[in-house]
This record gives sequence, C-alpha cells and structure tokens, in this order.
Amino acid sequence: MDLTGTRALPLALALSLLATPLRSAAPDPAPNPLPHFESRGGRHALVVDGAPFLILGGQCNNSSAWASTLPGVWSAVDRMGANTLEAPVYWEQFEPDQGHFDTTLVDMLVRQAREHRVRLVLLWFGTWKNGSSHYVPAWVKSNPAICPKVIGKNGAPVDSPSPHSAAALEADSRAFAALMRHLKASDAAHTVIMVQVENESGAWNSVRDYSAAAQALFEKPVPKDLLVALGLAGKRRGDWAEVFGKDADEYFHAWSVARFVGQVAAAGKSEYDLPMYTNAALRDPIAPGPAGTYESGGPTDNVLGIWKAAAPALDALAPDIYLPESAKYRRVLELYSRPDNPLLVPENGGSPAFARMFFAALAKGAVGWAPFGIDRASDGYVPMTGARPDDDPLAAVALNYHMVGPIAREVARLNYEGRVQAVAEESPERTATLPFGRWRAVVTYGVPAFGAGREPKGNPDEDGRAVVAQLGDNEFLVTGHLCRVDFLPSDPASKEQREYLRVEEGAYYNGTFRASRIWNGDQTDWGLNFGRTPVALRVRLGTY
Repeated sequence: MDLTGTRALPLALALSLLATPLRSAAPDPAPNPLPHFESRGGRHALVVDGAPFLILGGQCNNSSAWASTLPGVWSAVDRMGANTLEAPVYWEQFEPDQGHFDTTLVDMLVRQAREHRVRLVLLWFGTWKNGSSHYVPAWVKSNPAICPKVIGKNGAPVDSPSPHSAAALEADSRAFAALMRHLKASDAAHTVIMVQVENESGAWNSVRDYSAAAQALFEKPVPKDLLVALGLAGKRRGDWAEVFGKDADEYFHAWSVARFVGQVAAAGKSEYDLPMYTNAALRDPIAPGPAGTYESGGPTDNVLGIWKAAAPALDALAPDIYLPESAKYRRVLELYSRPDNPLLVPENGGSPAFARMFFAALAKGAVGWAPFGIDRASDGYVPMTGARPDDDPLAAVALNYHMVGPIAREVARLNYEGRVQAVAEESPERTATLPFGRWRAVVTYGVPAFGAGREPKGNPDEDGRAVVAQLGDNEFLVTGHLCRVDFLPSDPASKEQREYLRVEEGAYYNGTFRASRIWNGDQTDWGLNFGRTPVALRVRLGTY
C-alpha cells in the first residue's frame, strides 16, 4: 500500500507479487486486546490476547525481510516451532522519498505471519543500526545537515550518527509515527505484538560526540530530572564533568542517545500504544574495559538508570547476548532483570551452544528469547560464534521450542507468578535441585531409565534440560530432555515417602490440559525419565 496516493508500482510490491506463495491466505483473525506489559511484585509479563505470552522467537538476518528471501525465513520458523518472528522494517524502504511511505513490505510480513500462524516483533532500522546509520534513506544520507556524524575527540567524523540533530529526530520520529499509525489501521488482530525502536544505538570509535553543538550541551548543568532519577538531587550540581567526573563523557552520550530514541518511541506510541523496547550491544558484564572499547551511549548495564530516566516511552531495555561463556551470559541476565525492566533477550548468538541458555533466561523470568539469523541455513551464512559449517543451526533451538511450545501459555502465566524453574545440563554439575515449598524437584543427567541409586554421569553432549512449573501445592507441570526428574519432600528428615497419584502426558489446548495417556509402572517407578522425544507431563503428588 502506498499511503501517499497514486504512484508507480513499488519495487517491493513487484517482487512480492513474484514471490507470493501458492496457498490460500489465512482469514484475518478477529480483533483482540492490545498487547501490553504488566508488572507485579518485581516480575513482568508480556500480555497477548489477554494472557501472558512467552516469545519463542527467531530473528531473521538483516537483509531478509524481502519477498525473495522470506520463504527461507518462514521455512526456518516452521521448522523451529517458533511462535514469533522478529523481522526488520527498513527506513530506506519505508520512506524512499521524503514524506512518501511505502508499506508494502510491512503488509507482506503481517499477511505471511498470519498464514504461518505466528506473531511478529518488528525491528525499526531507523537512525541507528549497530551504531551506524546505514539504513537511513538516500535522501537522508546525501544531506549531512539532516543526519550528521559523531565528531571524535580528534575532530574527525566517525561512522555513527550524532544524537544532537533536531532534523534527524524530526525525520525519524515522523517516519516511525507513520509506521505505527499504519499498523493501528491495518492490524486489528495484533499480529504485531511489539516493536523494537532503533537497533543497538550508540557510537563506535568515540566515547561521545565532540561536535560544537554537543560540547555546548556538555558544558551546561546536568538536567535536574536525571539527577532526581539517579538520587543525586541536592548532592551534586554542575556540568557533566563536575557531576560525573571520569564517567562524564559516556554518561552524557548515553543521555543524549536515550533522549533521541525515547522521543522516537514516544512519537510512535502517540499513534499506537504497542509495547516497545530497544536493544543493547553489550560490554563485558564481568570485566568491562574502559569506555570506548565497546559501543558507547547505548543501554549497556552501567547506564540503565540513565536510559530509564531519559526514555520512559520504552517498556524494556533488552540485551543482545553474543557471549558464549555461561558466567557472562548469566550475569547479563541478572543485570537486565530488574523490577523496572522486563527481561527480554531478542538476540542470541546463532550457534547451537547458545540454545541451553534459553533455560537460564526462562529461570530469570524472561518474557521472550530468540536466536539471530535463523535463515542462515538457506543463505550459506555461518555464525562467527564457534559453529562449524556442518552444524545444524536450528536443531538445538527447535528442541527447546518443541519441549516448551505445547505448554508455553501456561509456563508464561506461571512464570509471571514466580512458579517456574528451568535448568540445562552444564559440567561439572550433573544434578540440580529445584525447591518448591514442601517439595523439591531433583533433576539428574546420565542415569539409566530403570533403577535408582546410580551416580549420574551426564550426557556426552551435555544436552539435558528440564522445566518444572508448580500448578498447585502438590501439582506440577514438567517437561525435559535426556534427564530424570523426581520429586522428594523438601525436609530431608521427613519420613514421608513420595507417591505419584497421577502422571498425565498431554498438552494445553485453549487453556485446558488434555491428556493423551497416563504414565505408570516403568514410566514412574524410578522417577520421570525424559528421552529425546519432547513430552509434557502434569504430575499430582501425594505421600505415604
């Protein structure tokens, strides 16, 4: 659709007509409640269709949201069992000429998502994409007065946009508002459940902008609302250098970038109040180097408070995690899981090694998780995070989603209530104990299916995993892979013995658990043994 009236057939539309799948289009779903975030007791839920929703996502490659490449994306989505696709909207395509908005690709994404019965998270590639401005339209690129570059401390420009351009802010905000206005008018079913505003904003190769305009602001007093937000009102006063000392350059740039991104988000929300977040290129969460060794100005862990104060229109600040080390990954989860910030991991490294970290995120209350570049199998791309060319980049994540998918809605609801625990096998630990009030769930890896008392040896590829959710005092929802899950009284001195009153295998349909069979005998005598085929169990316990 061309929002500006009669024009020549857009290139994107011509390509989409050539690539339209030969299948009947799914009917437009009925309107439903607006997606939104809810928070209670320091925990958060993404509410979709009126109930908590867990994003089992996948993000396509940067240049894959086109008619010619989307078949490979949808193939990956279907194979993974994902319920959500994260896909870019390119400012250069959306507004090829100033004031003319081409919604062809957006409409195609929404239509095809409905056909595949998945939801969408749209990624606005506007002023920032990975610290640069490469996705702005040509009419912006060719006019440095609209989108000037950051000026480094040595006086030379760097390949990052300055956050101090009123013209850039106005242009980006106008385009993003047009996108949100169109979604409101065309997507009453809320196929699009959330929008990312910009992408990994900030600057590389300079801690901040040292242009004359930026320097003038740097030498002014720190804004009072920031001092109040940081608890510094009445304690410190002066310009940025006087208030923040050695951190002044980085904090100033974070405030400047966050104010820009927050105003773009606010412009969009004024048109259509969907949940919005922005993502972060991380610094090392355990041993961070000095400012300038990582992307400066974005929502890194040391400036989250600044971003919260500067960009209240954003519902979440989300980490893109490409750190394969378990300790670093888990530390990132801790830093971004805050009472004032829902935990969302919209990008993960694409190699199979990252798949186990889905369970670490789930255990911290994450509302969503997605690997990056899910269509790389179709375009020959191999991630740079340790995968071999012959690795199957989707199998490990597909296993996670096929485990959790049949119970995802219930897991989302229970996780919001703080009643979900999840673990993945990781040496040297071969046993995990999960406390649930009067019960403790014991997860072991590498024990035989029959018999008790054997020392767990672990799985050769360390690919055991389990999710345990408490439905009631004595009732649980359990799924796992290559592990045994058993329940014992929490009090080790108790003489009570556990008894499985009923173990049902099944799945949830429209909120109701439907059992396909009852486990007993060999399936329960030694605990609940999970093999390679994902199953979900509803377990009721008693004692004797």
